[in-house]
Amino acid sequence: MHHNPCHHPAHVSACTPTYGRSPLQALEESFLALAATPEPLTLPAHLVCEEPEQPVLPVDQIRTHLAHPGMSPALREGTWGEVVRRAQRLGAPWDTVALGMTVPVLHRMLTRAGRCDHLERAEMEQEALVAVTAALYTVDVDSSGAGWELFAAADRAVHRLVYAARRRARRETTPEEASLSRLGHDGDPAASPTLGLEVRSDEAKDEYTVLALAVRAHAVTIDEAQLIARTRLEDESMQRLAAERGVSCRQLYRHRAAAEQHLVAHLRHQLHQG
Repeated sequence: MHHNPCHHPAHVSACTPTYGRSPLQALEESFLALAATPEPLTLPAHLVCEEPEQPVLPVDQIRTHLAHPGMSPALREGTWGEVVRRAQRLGAPWDTVALGMTVPVLHRMLTRAGRCDHLERAEMEQEALVAVTAALYTVDVDSSGAGWELFAAADRAVHRLVYAARRRARRETTPEEASLSRLGHDGDPAASPTLGLEVRSDEAKDEYTVLALAVRAHAVTIDEAQLIARTRLEDESMQRLAAERGVSCRQLYRHRAAAEQHLVAHLRHQLHQG
């Protein structure tokens, strides 16, 4: 007998850890908080049910239906399109809703990716979330497959991270690459569009230029830009950089996550201005 998920919605619940939260755990807490208030954030029930029994459902129940294997592809596609559309047009808290909707799939994706001895799970989660967040503001909601594009971006990012970590591990010694500390003249990032780095591709040049312009716009500090560039673009390990800076890896992950959120907000603002 085919089970219709619309008639028996399962309420998502989670205990809230006080310490040691991973990036996905922190996002999950923020997402569930939006559905646990006296007036929970809701979406139209018809997005996930062809014959809904009530007009609206809290966002956590919408996510439960969205993850159900019996949900039709057409409804799933339409739901993702609406969630992403709200995130792009309305901003907070719908951006948190959109990201929170991805958590179950990201957990499964990272489990399939397997364990990498040279990476911490938190780093893989953060990489996936950064990719999904960036894609959230650029995906075309008027085309089909908005949700698929979010997860494809996360999958590509995680595989790049794992590949880079394994490549580093195979190298016994590597020459130190130039870092963002080599800015232009007098430390002015505008004086050197690529921040003085010798890079091998136009894509890399563009990424360094984005960081340079973000520093110039005061969206991130030079220290934050260095952290992003050295760990994201130059494949330096967080462990090495944490030791260099005299902080814990956990602190450095939080610092980078905050810096990347500032960068994404800046890029989103630039996109809307354009």
